[in-house]
Amino acid sequence: MEIKEYTKERIQDVVDFELTLRQEEAGWGWEIDNAYIESVTKSFDDISFKNSLSLLAYDNEKVVGRIDSTMICSHFDGSTKAYLDWICVLPSYRHKGVAQGLMSVLRKELKERGAVDLVGIIAHNKEALSFYHSLENVVIRDEGIWITL
Repeated sequence: MEIKEYTKERIQDVVDFELTLRQEEAGWGWEIDNAYIESVTKSFDDISFKNSLSLLAYDNEKVVGRIDSTMICSHFDGSTKAYLDWICVLPSYRHKGVAQGLMSVLRKELKERGAVDLVGIIAHNKEALSFYHSLENVVIRDEGIWITL
């Protein structure tokens, strides 16, 4: 497995990953269509995404997992935190260390960029909870809230 940063040149790799994910597992709530591809493509040229960091796990030149985050700077305490927005591994690659590998590299990269904490909203399915409880230096507390603007 090789982990690479998600760049504009790797969009098609991610599109292929997302399409494979939908073949292997039903229930994903958005279409992988031209609008999706256009939106993602534009994000790489938009300066407001400069604090975003996404990583891809490759096996034989095929994306098998991804993790997406962004840095959050706050005047609350003058610190920089990061938000874990998304982590997903193809079902056929789960329980093989892909998510652990992605998380390890993400934590290292965020720390090097000055983040002191990584905050995320966790899924409440058995598989996700098992993964989050397996991570080192993790405390699960507080509830997340989603507010549509």
